[in-house]
Amino acid sequence: MTRKYFGTDGIRGTANQEPMTAETALKLGMAAGREFYRGDHRHRVLIGKDTRLSGYMLEPALTAGFTSVGMDVILVGPMPTPAVAMLTRSLRADLGVMLSASHNPFQDNGIKLFGPDGFKLSDADEIRIEKRFESDPELAQAAHLGRAQRLEDAGGRYIEFIKSTYSSERTLDDLKVVIDCANGAAYKVAPTVLWELGAEVIPIGVNPDGTNINEGCGSTNPAVLCEQVVAHGADIGIALDGDADRLVIADEAGHVLDGDQVMAMIAQRWHKTGRLRGDALVATVMSNLGLEIFLRERGLALHRVQVGDRYVLEHMRANGFNLGGEQSGHIIISDHATTGDGLLAALQVLALVADEARPVSEVGRLFEPVPQLLKNVRVQGDVPLECDDVQRAIADAEQRLGDKGRVLVRKSGTEPLVRVMAEGFDSALVTQVVDDLSAAVEQAAP
Repeated sequence: MTRKYFGTDGIRGTANQEPMTAETALKLGMAAGREFYRGDHRHRVLIGKDTRLSGYMLEPALTAGFTSVGMDVILVGPMPTPAVAMLTRSLRADLGVMLSASHNPFQDNGIKLFGPDGFKLSDADEIRIEKRFESDPELAQAAHLGRAQRLEDAGGRYIEFIKSTYSSERTLDDLKVVIDCANGAAYKVAPTVLWELGAEVIPIGVNPDGTNINEGCGSTNPAVLCEQVVAHGADIGIALDGDADRLVIADEAGHVLDGDQVMAMIAQRWHKTGRLRGDALVATVMSNLGLEIFLRERGLALHRVQVGDRYVLEHMRANGFNLGGEQSGHIIISDHATTGDGLLAALQVLALVADEARPVSEVGRLFEPVPQLLKNVRVQGDVPLECDDVQRAIADAEQRLGDKGRVLVRKSGTEPLVRVMAEGFDSALVTQVVDDLSAAVEQAAP
C-alpha cells in the first residue's frame, strides 16, 4: 500500500490548502492518537513547532484531535526538530509531533511524527495511520478526554542536553562565532548554547515574525552569514535551517562548507580517535563523488541510500554505524541523537577547530568536490520519469559521462520538483548533460 499523505519527511504542503489544513490536522491527531494508544497508562503526545504563522492554526487542531481520543498533550512551542525527538523520549511520551516545513518558505508547513523511542515513524506506521483516516474515529468518553499543558522549561532542557555532548573540559572561550538561526525554531536556544560554552556570539536570523523564516537567511541562503563572518572577523559561521536539523558552515574567509565537508571532518576525526563505528559513513545518492574518494583513500567506506535523512538513519541502525547525513546539512550523530541535529553537529566541528587551533579553511576543506550540478525542474502533476523519452535521455547521459561520472533524476519528496543532477570531472559536459536531461523532463511533463 502506498502512502497518500506522508512523503519522505512527514506530511507537507501549502498552509490552508490540503493536506495542510486544520481539518486534516484534526483527523491526523485522531488517527495517530488511536494508533499509538497502546496499554493502560495515561497516554501523552508532545507537540513542537517552528515559527511559521500557520503553526498557530495547526497546533490547536492537532491538540483537539489528540485530546478527543484521550491523549494528553504537552506543548513546547518553537523548538528544533531534534529537541522534539529528544523530549519525546525523555518525557516517556507515546508520540512526538513537529510542525515544520524545514527549509521551505513560510507559506509551506509540515507535520513530522516521532515514536516513543524518539525515531521518526516507519513507512509501515504511517500507512497504518493513513488507514485510520478512512474509518470513523474512536472518540474517548467525556470523562476520559485528554488534557493540554505547556512545558515551560523545554528550551532549557534541550540546551543542557546539547551542552552535555561537549566535553566539560572544553570551552569556546577563544572563538568568535556567527550563528544564523534562519528566523526559525532555534532562534533562542542556539545562541544560548554557544554563549554558555564561552563563545563570542554574533546572532543573526533571530527575529521571527511568522513570515520571514528562511527568507534570505539560514542554511539554504548562507550569503548573509558569509558576509557577517568577514565583517566581524569571526572564526566561523554556522547556519541552521528553519527547524535546525541541518547546518552549513562558513570559514573565516566567508566560504561555505556543505554537509559533505562537515561529514568528512567528523569522520576523519572520529576515525583517528577510534570512535567511527564500522569504518564507514552513511550518506545519500546526492553526496559528492569527491567525498567518496576522500573516504576510500583513508580506508573508509561510503554507504549510499536514497534521499531522506530517515533512510540514512535506517541504514545506520541496521548496520551499527554512528555517523551519517546528507549533503544538504542533515548530520546524524546516533551516539547522542535519533535524528539530524544542526547544533549538535556544529559542536563537533567547533571541538575540532578548538583542538586543532588552525583556521576553519585549513581543517574544514578536506577534499575538492567533483564538479556537480543540480537543476530543479518545477512541474505540475505527476511526471512519468519511467517513460521511454526520459529513460533514453538518462541512458544517453550515462553513456556520455562513462565511468567518470554519474546521473541522478528523481522526484522531490517535499516540493513539486524533479531534481536533475549530474557530476563528473568535465564540468562543461556535466552542464550539457543536466540541460539535456532537464529538457527531456520538461517535455515529458503533463
